[in-house]
Amino acid sequence: MTETPIRVRFAPSPTGMFHVGGARSALFNWALARQRSGGEFVLRIEDTDAARNKPEWTEGIIRALAWLGISEADPHFEGPYFQSAYADKHRETAERLYKDGKAYFCDCTREQVQERRDNPHLGYDGFCRDRGLEPGPGRALRFRVPDGGPTVVDDQIRGRVEFDNASIEDFVIARADGSPLFVLANVVDDVEMGINEVIRGEEHLSNTPKQQLLWEALGHTPPGWAHLPVIVNEKRQKLSKRRDKVALESYQGEGYLPEAMVNYLMLLGWAPGEDREIMPWSEMEPLFRISEVNSSSAFFDEKKLRAFNGEYIRALSADEFAERCRPWLAPGTAPWPAENYDDAVFRAIAPLAQSRVTVLSEIVPNVDFLFLDAPVEDEKSWSKAMKPGVGAEMLTAALERFADPGLAWEAEPLKAALEEVGTGLGLKLGKAQAPIRVAVTGRTVGLPLFESLELLGRERVRARLAAALAELTAREAAAGASE
Repeated sequence: MTETPIRVRFAPSPTGMFHVGGARSALFNWALARQRSGGEFVLRIEDTDAARNKPEWTEGIIRALAWLGISEADPHFEGPYFQSAYADKHRETAERLYKDGKAYFCDCTREQVQERRDNPHLGYDGFCRDRGLEPGPGRALRFRVPDGGPTVVDDQIRGRVEFDNASIEDFVIARADGSPLFVLANVVDDVEMGINEVIRGEEHLSNTPKQQLLWEALGHTPPGWAHLPVIVNEKRQKLSKRRDKVALESYQGEGYLPEAMVNYLMLLGWAPGEDREIMPWSEMEPLFRISEVNSSSAFFDEKKLRAFNGEYIRALSADEFAERCRPWLAPGTAPWPAENYDDAVFRAIAPLAQSRVTVLSEIVPNVDFLFLDAPVEDEKSWSKAMKPGVGAEMLTAALERFADPGLAWEAEPLKAALEEVGTGLGLKLGKAQAPIRVAVTGRTVGLPLFESLELLGRERVRARLAAALAELTAREAAAGASE
């Protein structure tokens, strides 16, 4: 018996930035489509909300999917299709349901419906079911929910979920102007596109009995359903774009690697087993099973994501790491003059930075001292390193020692020289190097100091030490005058 090729769909609305929850749904669908011969991942842009849709949001969806590895060039990818292109089919289907007696027109206003309610929590009471109204102004089309019995949704994650038909009101499927509601348009599109598996967020579960009833009313077998667990923040609240950092583009701009993001998102509700979490897509894809997805909420832990990203960064080759950093080093983005940038210097220091950054944007504060005319001045670092009795003495002694033409300008000799200077002042290396580091880099922490000194060169190092000494002297004089 030949297995029917799976056809899944990802159907975002182009009304804003790309949500990480949507990215997780897309990846789960993508994994299933690619696992089977003939599997198809259908991208459908649900663009019927004309007031909120923007072409740039559609472009952003396609770019975000491509960044995750869901590419239009892949043979399993189909689309994008646009829901607005199917408007005529939506209207035709609504008319067919009416002619078949499975829908009826209703002229009740919202206020009238509310007035007839004995219980404010109940919905529409079926007042117009048997009035035989024809189409007309102010008349919406309602679906006739079958009397009696439950509608059973067999969910591949949640199991058997029953909805009592008595609790499902005769819901509107088309407005008075004939325009279809989402619940109908969604079903018509899925039918037309041959979708046989619907994998989406838990928030859509409440709509599923209505959609299943529409599938059956149209004479089609409903698709397999799977509703993914909600993604929550550290307070166990559903991720909200108004409160949480949820835009995939934000993480991309911060310097998260797509392979790390994909790995982490795949673990939001599912685990590949083998007691492993860091796992490339090529290994996760064949292991993924929708039936193994947990129904419990999934915690989006940004700290853990950042740790994942650090692991992936450290796994890059030195050349690949340097290439991945380029967007943050580009003219107009980097904080230094374009003419100051030296790619050979960056490539020399990059392996040292690679072991320290967890997102690629961190490369800038790690290497900016190499390309700025003067280091970034951080007052907290300055106060910590330039203490009375240490700062001026170390800067003066280092200036003299580094002026020695016999001192090889390499990391190890520089370390030995500074250690010698510190010993002469009764300081261990850790204390001795603090004023030097701040004078040269502007910060108390950063890349290995002596490799940094080597790359900066003798003249630039001595110029920065002299500038720091002059500033320290001026500060101390001003402090003394104010006492």
